[in-house]
Amino acid sequence: MDERVDNAASPSPTPAAAAMAIRAVPRLFTLPLLLCAIGNFLQGLAFNLYLHLPGFLKQLGAGEVQIGVIFGVTAAMAIVVRPWLGRAMDERGRRAMILAGGVLNVAVCLLYLTVHRLGPWVYVVRLGHGIAEATLFAAFFTLAADLVPAARRTEGIALFGVSGMLPISLGGLLGDVILAHADYSALFAAAAVLAAASLIVSLPLRDQTLPPDELPSRGFFAAVVQGNLLPVWFLGTVFATAIASYFTFVKTFVMTAGIGTVGGFFTAYALSATVLRLFFAWLPERVGAKRTLFAALGALTLGLLLLAHAQHASEILVAGSLCGLGHGFVFPILSSLAVARARPAERGAALSVFTALFDAGALIGAPAMGAIINLTSYATMFASAAALVVLGTLTFVVWDRGSG
Repeated sequence: MDERVDNAASPSPTPAAAAMAIRAVPRLFTLPLLLCAIGNFLQGLAFNLYLHLPGFLKQLGAGEVQIGVIFGVTAAMAIVVRPWLGRAMDERGRRAMILAGGVLNVAVCLLYLTVHRLGPWVYVVRLGHGIAEATLFAAFFTLAADLVPAARRTEGIALFGVSGMLPISLGGLLGDVILAHADYSALFAAAAVLAAASLIVSLPLRDQTLPPDELPSRGFFAAVVQGNLLPVWFLGTVFATAIASYFTFVKTFVMTAGIGTVGGFFTAYALSATVLRLFFAWLPERVGAKRTLFAALGALTLGLLLLAHAQHASEILVAGSLCGLGHGFVFPILSSLAVARARPAERGAALSVFTALFDAGALIGAPAMGAIINLTSYATMFASAAALVVLGTLTFVVWDRGSG
């Protein structure tokens, strides 16, 4: 029989059936997720004001290597606390960690006002900042993963990630404005106010409960060494190390080269990533997560190469857009793979590991990239970061072959 006749004879869906189909699609945005996103946005804005911190350290007399070490100390502390943080999130809940991290964040932002010279106190403050940021980054992100429906996980994480991406742009721009009219003390005070606002918004948040039939947690280190998560940890570390090149040194790069601005680069960066997530968050689940991941890594590579050869402000903006397109999909896809492969009872541990990768990237990347600048040039440093992305991607392709 003609297939077209069969199709024509098939009854069209009734309005009731259509309504049921619409209801079958899980709702993505809820009030708890919105509050979580606002809290994350505010703490992210406070944190990204410190994109201008290298300029402050340079005023105090620090060179690129020392700036890299000071940033690396923050990352090292964030890594050290991750095992405790992962266990605490799974045992005590995400909300308790968000509130504790919020209180510490306010205190640390105020402590920057007491830094007047290079010395041990700078490192003490940066250690405290590492603990606060590690706690908030991991806890907000894990609570969001709990709140997002499993059927729309990559899309939901990508959209939630806008709350962390926009502050990259706004932090750079707000810092530019503050420093054009005041000094670094005003910058640090503004960060403290934003950190306090994040803490207030977080007060109504509540933890989600797991179904009673879920497999029990095996502990933090089980998530670290789980076989199908190891390639995710590897590529995440490569990605984080590469992006440390511009998160740490765009400030001093534009100061040295005399082209572009921190606010301009990170505005282009955040806007391209935000537009990508707002309008194309569905793409990884339609065309395949890994296909989209590799395209995003390609965009990041091109952005780093353009930074290596930039001679005009417009090229800084285009490089920011390309790097933002890469970040826009690499982060949510890798995090979604981590959530999907980890046990629900170990989600706090797994996402604590995942967010720690970005501290590991800063710990490795900031001093290493600073050393490359000292030995060669900014161009060589950005080109080296691009080469790292290419080699890391090829390794991941081979290592993760056959995994979902």
